[in-house]
Amino acid sequence: MDIRPVAFDHPDAVKLNDQVQAEYGVRYGDDGDATPLDVADFRPPNGLYLLAYDALGTPVASGGWRSQDENGEGNADGDAELKRMYVIEQMRGRGLARRILAALEEDARNAGRRRMVLETGAKQPEAVALYSSSGYEPCEKFGYYRFHELSLCFAKAL
Repeated sequence: MDIRPVAFDHPDAVKLNDQVQAEYGVRYGDDGDATPLDVADFRPPNGLYLLAYDALGTPVASGGWRSQDENGEGNADGDAELKRMYVIEQMRGRGLARRILAALEEDARNAGRRRMVLETGAKQPEAVALYSSSGYEPCEKFGYYRFHELSLCFAKAL
């Protein structure tokens, strides 16, 4: 598996983002995650966006982090927010998400971030299992969906 940094607006990143948004739509009955994101959010050193490619060069997984500091939405200074973790259905169960997660944590740590935070939903049990088994613990809600009843937030010290 080839994991490499790309811009958030790279065509392969857009393709996988469209797929994850469609999956959120099915799970939650809406148009997907409405959290505002910008290409600049994922530019080093203040963030990073990764794609995993299979041996044929097909994008099969994604994930990124962006810097967050105290902002009135529940973030704290030094936060790195995990976004758009996704593995295409045919490639799930092979440890790709765990590999991307580890790479993102290392990069955020090296960038001086102190805590990785993420927001997921109650209808994403696979995500909850991944983060819980990777040392993430429930934390105070933050972000765009902090008042939504299905929102679940987790954090891990870096």
